[in-house]
Amino acid sequence: MKRVVVAMSGGVDSSVAAALLKEEGYEVIGITMCFNLPDSLTKKPSCCGIQGIEDARRVAHKLGIKHYVLNMQKALNDYVVKDFCAEYFKGRTPNPCVRCNQYIKFDYLLKKTFSLGAQFLATGHYARIIKNKNTCQLKKRRI
Repeated sequence: MKRVVVAMSGGVDSSVAAALLKEEGYEVIGITMCFNLPDSLTKKPSCCGIQGIEDARRVAHKLGIKHYVLNMQKALNDYVVKDFCAEYFKGRTPNPCVRCNQYIKFDYLLKKTFSLGAQFLATGHYARIIKNKNTCQLKKRRI
């Protein structure tokens, strides 16, 4: 059976991705990244707060899959926050999501995926992959 890690934010998209992959016969492992950010004072749910982690844990339990929470506070600070501040002080307009994807999702999280014996990393985001000879490109999904 092929194993897949699903980056579970606690939201609908990643929860559905986990359910569909399990339904297709994959061994699914849920991982939620914890950045130790304070909960928002607004009623708007956050994928990075305690509520998102608890939602992901509940979904994983209902699906009967393993679920892990990774403490990513240091990685966020080292690769995203410090870079954002340095670029901002140079008069540039940094995009923290780009750094997060580059260093956290597609580096650290992918390495964690492989260390768990999984062949795939899935998210709830819709994307298409273009495979070239030695590289892969992540492209926006045409809906």
